[in-house]
Amino acid sequence: MRMVDLISKKRNGDELTKQEIDFVIKGYTNGDIPDYQMSAFAMAIYFQDMTTSERVHLTMAMVESGDQIDLSDIEGIKVDKHSTGGVGDTTTLILAPLVASVGVPVAKMSGRGLGHTGGTVDKLESIKGFEVELDSEKFNELVNKNKVAVVGQSGNLTPADKKLYGLRDVTGTVNSIPLIASSIMSKKIASGADAIVLDVKIGSGAFMKNLEDAKELAQAMVQIGNGAGRNTIAVISDMNQPLGFAIGNALEVKEAIDTLRGNGPADLHELCLTLGSQMVYLAGKAKTIEEAREKLENVIETGAAIEKFKTFITSQGGDASVVDDPSKLPTAAYTFEVKVKEDGFVSEIIADEIGIAASILGAGRTTKDSVIDLAVGIMLNKKVGEKVSTGDTLATIHSNQELVTDVIEKVYNSYKISKKVVEPNPLVYDIIHD
Repeated sequence: MRMVDLISKKRNGDELTKQEIDFVIKGYTNGDIPDYQMSAFAMAIYFQDMTTSERVHLTMAMVESGDQIDLSDIEGIKVDKHSTGGVGDTTTLILAPLVASVGVPVAKMSGRGLGHTGGTVDKLESIKGFEVELDSEKFNELVNKNKVAVVGQSGNLTPADKKLYGLRDVTGTVNSIPLIASSIMSKKIASGADAIVLDVKIGSGAFMKNLEDAKELAQAMVQIGNGAGRNTIAVISDMNQPLGFAIGNALEVKEAIDTLRGNGPADLHELCLTLGSQMVYLAGKAKTIEEAREKLENVIETGAAIEKFKTFITSQGGDASVVDDPSKLPTAAYTFEVKVKEDGFVSEIIADEIGIAASILGAGRTTKDSVIDLAVGIMLNKKVGEKVSTGDTLATIHSNQELVTDVIEKVYNSYKISKKVVEPNPLVYDIIHD
């Protein structure tokens, strides 16, 4: 078997076999296939696409290129949740204890953020003492005992994807549905989940800017997951404005606490119920989505969800008293209010620009070695569709820098004010099952 022949075969639009795809991925991972041939192969995929069978084979070849997490010692159906990214996406902090409190095992491996704010692991480290490095035995023990544990990604998961992703970034092949979908799904499958709920974002703060592209990606990932034997569902949700009010690590932890108490922002609360209902249903803990939602609403109302959050924190060495006293979380030295300059209605909040503003404050990493300031960030006071008057506060900046003129200007410019009433976009556009 020769790589040049497989490049030509895909270039001509023919379907590759499992053996051929395995040959390519194994050879590239081992260094037997050079970058220039893999670049040509990726470009052939970019232009000719892949069949569902090819996508499944590609994904599984990347899964098998490295370690695979074994969660078989954990009782029950393990359901993972993955978001394609966004600004103010606090859902994992809420969903982990929320669905665990109705008996769904959540064995979550999360990464650190490189972008607007930290990842889930960084956010959890806002809680004093919280330990994200657990060995597999302790991790499995905690999930069996408490139904929830979250650790940092470790080991040699999907090395083929890491190599291919770096190559795609410099060869103009990032925006390829089969390559994006296989990259995401290989990591989820290698992480050991039995079932997967995907939150596919659409809008100005998302990778997918329009509904057609988001649906295509969602369907590709669902088909890969189901084809690989993992029951998979995708929710397409809006990211034309930040989710919730908080953008920043400790700020988002506080917002997660509020949401688990039933006092969180309406959009964040609703999306967590939507995603959580799918997780509970896939785990077999409810016969219908409606029953699953009722169970989640009940544990919020009774306080079981917030108690589970406390148990989760304590079990991983954290100070659970922050739940009842969020002032113990890291707090910025200064706050600055961004004011409305004209009467009207908020017509748009450019999510990406708000995210960049938070990053400038130090809420996110610009390189892998950057140190995150867990205290800083932005709290939105107004969302799309709300009426505003001159002098109202659009957002509050939490900073450890005394001079943030550029951040204030960026936040202000991220808001668009209209004289006419504006209806916000739908929060959930579609749910993809196959």
